[in-house]
Parts: sequence; C-alpha cells; structure tokens
Amino acid sequence: MNKYGLFVQFTTHPGQRDALAALLLEAAAAAQDIAECELYLVSVPESEPDCVYVTEVWSHKEAHDASLEAEETRASIQRAMPLIAGVASQTLIPLGGKGL
Repeated sequence: MNKYGLFVQFTTHPGQRDALAALLLEAAAAAQDIAECELYLVSVPESEPDCVYVTEVWSHKEAHDASLEAEETRASIQRAMPLIAGVASQTLIPLGGKGL
C-alpha cells in the first residue's frame, strides 16, 4: 500500500498568517500521538506574508481521513476557518527520502 501525502497552501486573510500557523502547529503537536502520521510540517514562505504551507505524510489515506473525523480536529478546523481566505492542495504519493 502506498503512503499518502498532501501538500497544502493556505492563504490567510491579511495579517492572519501567524494566528493560522499557531493553530496548525497545535495540530502538528496533536499528530505526534497518531502513529500513522509520519510527517506534519508547517512552514511559512519568506516572500508570501499571507501564506502557510503544510506537508503531510500518512501511512495510508484512511488514517488521514479518520484523523479529520476526530472531535479535536473538527474543533481546530472550525477555529481556523475565519483566518483562511483560500486553500490549494495537491495529493502526493511519497516515495522516500530523508525523514521518511
């Protein structure tokens, strides 16, 4: 079974990048307890003041989908929604490399 990956670009409302990044870092901390989550990386670009990127690697898609149903995750998403102006994502098949 292939691993499941996501690369997500969040565009925030002006001035909300740090607030969204903080919420996503909370999600990353919570993901530490999910064995199937192999990577949850939150990054901000130097050149885009209203963007936050998240790179995720999961052992399989079903684990990712199940994580979205957790009450804590759903509450976190609700807190983040007012900060987000747009989302673009790409599903990936992680093949390997350092850290995987």
